[in-house]
Amino acid sequence: MVIGDFLANVYPWTKALHIISVVTWMAGIFYLPRLFVYHAEQVTSGSDTDVLFQTMERKLLRLIMNPAMIATWIFGLALVFTPGIVSWGEVWPWTKAGAVLAMTWFHHWLGYRRKDFVAGTNTRTGRTYRMMNEVPTVLLVLIVFSVVLKF
Repeated sequence: MVIGDFLANVYPWTKALHIISVVTWMAGIFYLPRLFVYHAEQVTSGSDTDVLFQTMERKLLRLIMNPAMIATWIFGLALVFTPGIVSWGEVWPWTKAGAVLAMTWFHHWLGYRRKDFVAGTNTRTGRTYRMMNEVPTVLLVLIVFSVVLKF
């Protein structure tokens, strides 16, 4: 069986798993900056609460967000290689790809910010994290409109 035939046969499963992965990833992408807001505004470095926040942030990133991002990429690429799903001559796949790359950058930015809290060197305010928390919303809207409306 050719890989294209295989991907076409499992397309509904791939699509479902991609959607589940995206939803899981987005839940973490929305929640981690919110944790950073409270961590930056209400927690003293080195306190028991600081350790608690660091634990929650680490587990959210490593146990939920990282696997969900990887699964999103794997199933998304499988969809890209499924015959007849993506036409690279249109604009929408490029728009979506750019937004997904930006979302991946944001994910890694959050990972670096988590390390700042661990090192006790966070210099960003809760307001900064609140503003940055809007980035994934804009990217999500762009991704969904790109795929559904094909613009």
